[in-house]
Amino acid sequence: MYSTIQTYNISQSVNHNHVNCNKSDDFKYPLYSSVFSLVFLVGLFFNMVAVYIFACTLKLRNETTTYMINLVVSDSLFVLSLPFRIVYFIKREWLFGSVLCKISVALFYTNMYGSILFLTCISVDRFLAIVHPFRSQTIRTKRNARLACLTVWVMVLSGSVPTGFLLDTTSPTNANSSSNFCFENYSKKQWKAELSKVVVFIETVGFIIPLMVNVFCSVMVLRTLRKPQTISRGGNLKKAKILRMIIVHLLIFCFCFIPYNINLIFYALVRSNVLKGCYAEYVVRTIYPIALCIAVTNCCFDPVIYYFTSETIQSSIKRKSTVWHNGVKLFDRLQTESPQSSPNITPKSLPLRTLRSTKFDSESTV
Repeated sequence: MYSTIQTYNISQSVNHNHVNCNKSDDFKYPLYSSVFSLVFLVGLFFNMVAVYIFACTLKLRNETTTYMINLVVSDSLFVLSLPFRIVYFIKREWLFGSVLCKISVALFYTNMYGSILFLTCISVDRFLAIVHPFRSQTIRTKRNARLACLTVWVMVLSGSVPTGFLLDTTSPTNANSSSNFCFENYSKKQWKAELSKVVVFIETVGFIIPLMVNVFCSVMVLRTLRKPQTISRGGNLKKAKILRMIIVHLLIFCFCFIPYNINLIFYALVRSNVLKGCYAEYVVRTIYPIALCIAVTNCCFDPVIYYFTSETIQSSIKRKSTVWHNGVKLFDRLQTESPQSSPNITPKSLPLRTLRSTKFDSESTV
């Protein structure tokens, strides 16, 4: 199901009320290999930076950063699985065995729906902090945040592991082929018996309910911000930051996840023979690869959520940038100064002491 999309030429032959649609595979593989390669490079860089910030420079840990740490774990695991998929899309044959195929597909669904649910947790946490700042103090704790993350992992794995490990990697029609496929060419019988049930579960729990929760929380936060007492308490600058947070959050959520999940619903209906006709198959199978490529970019955009959502992370990045900028300025100044102008201070010892002092001053806890 992960890469089962084949574009259709709209040609149909009618014989005793049976309709056959001719297929073509020339479109999806170059698209997948190009986009996934770019996502791997960008996603690997951004997520390694996020890992460094969370592990080495972030001194203050709260409920929001708990959700973000789990999100970066999910993104990093998926990014590290992409090279296997890229080789498959280029070679058009799976060379790494059935187990790695199942793992890569399970990681895809773990990442997508894990990202959706963790972003929903961040949205709910923001809703509680702004709309119910006093009543939510007993709810918004690190312990409850960890329990929420554990619940998300259980829900996601209960859907992604069966999808990856309990289903065959190829359809019966390709079982005798010399080429090895990885989650392609499922028969309509398999869709009716197994895959349609999986789609119903992951779409309900992993997309529709979280989408409604995200929209509700965002609307309630915006309504609260419009109240005069809220503006006077937080100030226009604080209000602008929260509005920017909500806009970035919703844009990334809608851009990455809505096209894929809406199309997946229609794709399941077509493959289960609920929607019939070559034109319906052509539309959903043409949109699916594009929507899938958009969906995998979420691991590149999630670090943007980290930055705009957490003032602690912003402060940490700015602090490190200041240290680096001051170090560069001192180095340039030493390059232009004459050694004779400071006979008692060697060029080596001055920047070392100064840089240490600068770093110490700027490493204060947020």
